[in-house]
Amino acid sequence: MRLALSEARKNFKEMKGGPFGACLVKNGKVIAVSRNTVLANDATCHAEVNAIREASKVLGGFDLSGCEIYSTTEPCPMCFSAIHWAKIDKVFYGTGIKDVAKRGFNELAISNREMKKIGGSKVRIVSGFLREECLNLLEGWDGVTGKELY
Repeated sequence: MRLALSEARKNFKEMKGGPFGACLVKNGKVIAVSRNTVLANDATCHAEVNAIREASKVLGGFDLSGCEIYSTTEPCPMCFSAIHWAKIDKVFYGTGIKDVAKRGFNELAISNREMKKIGGSKVRIVSGFLREECLNLLEGWDGVTGKELY
């Protein structure tokens, strides 16, 4: 998660996207680390999707069984769906959808747990992982943007 946090902080200077990072791990080995790059003109370039794309290249396929993904914020419905389709075993996230919605991010208010239940997904979910550090990331973003970017 700390690699995801560090990657997300790069957007404080580069402004390629919001304060979101992800790290994909398999058998304790880091496979991919990415950040949100939606401001580079692609709405699908969330941190989790970028990490999945990179991990798929590294591992040579779409099936990421045996992997875990660490996300600084609860994955949005698009990202959770990608996590499910990639067959990632477990998602860890720090802050929740409500935390970023308070800051004006355009998140759909459908939690990962609801999506898992409705869709019958096998992805295991760990919420609140390093929550305070992830909240600090959002607060740092508030200071950089003045909450006006989104």
